[in-house]
Amino acid sequence: MSEQSAMNIQWYPGHMTRTRRMIQDKMKHMDAVCEILDARVPLSSRNPDVEKLTAGKPRLIVLNRVDLADPAAVRRWAAWFRARGFAVLECNARQGQGTAKFAGAVRELLADKLAAYAEKGQAGRMLRVMILGIPNVGKSTFINQVAGRKTAKAEDRPGVTRGEQWVPVDPSLELLDTPGMLWPKFEDPEVGVRLACTGAVRDEIMDLEELACRLMALLGKRYPQSLLERYKIEAEAGDSGYDLLVKAGRKRGFLLRGGEVDTERMARILLDEFRGGKLGRFTLEEPEDAENE
Repeated sequence: MSEQSAMNIQWYPGHMTRTRRMIQDKMKHMDAVCEILDARVPLSSRNPDVEKLTAGKPRLIVLNRVDLADPAAVRRWAAWFRARGFAVLECNARQGQGTAKFAGAVRELLADKLAAYAEKGQAGRMLRVMILGIPNVGKSTFINQVAGRKTAKAEDRPGVTRGEQWVPVDPSLELLDTPGMLWPKFEDPEVGVRLACTGAVRDEIMDLEELACRLMALLGKRYPQSLLERYKIEAEAGDSGYDLLVKAGRKRGFLLRGGEVDTERMARILLDEFRGGKLGRFTLEEPEDAENE
């Protein structure tokens, strides 16, 4: 097995087509759009359709799960988005870190519009913000924290949010929650791989061993020290992701009859530990990756 083999992940259920239509229909009523991204894969967790769908609306980027991401890389990504005109909020929605700043960030983003309302005697007029994000990026958890109560259904499973949900934040701010939406085809197969590593694509449609090999190759290239600390293995020159998976499985004692390494078991352990933050804090792509697209 080689991590270089193609992983063509395509997943576009019918409800995502309906979501796209709903977003287009509601966009004209929105004052701003908030896009939730996974701070570990800020580029890959951006739906390329959003640029067209948002029709020039003011945009707030939420880098979620910063507790799982490389802090230095989070700072670089925040600066990258701000340089392109986005407002940026860094948060860990599961713990509520950063979510209290959301309402203020929205009002700062819409300061000109609020000033215009005030001049017309419409101070306190309702602001409406659409919340967008791919499946399993923490969108429902974020909304629950911002609203201060459990309003949206949150699960660690892609695609549980359904239909249109309005969520009040305060007397003059409300959110429109939308179901998570992937896009029909990943033009760059690496995008699909990185999303699958974070759990944004259902494991049921994946070859988990192959995915684990790809993740091992990424970690071996970007974070070899973490592999040494967690699995007591060294990423040597020429090691493939499969080589590293075998090394880790052998160190863990995951052996089958005859001494062969149980790479399937090691693959599941690797993905679980990566997603749960047990390996450390990682970002699998850098702003330079966006510039090279």
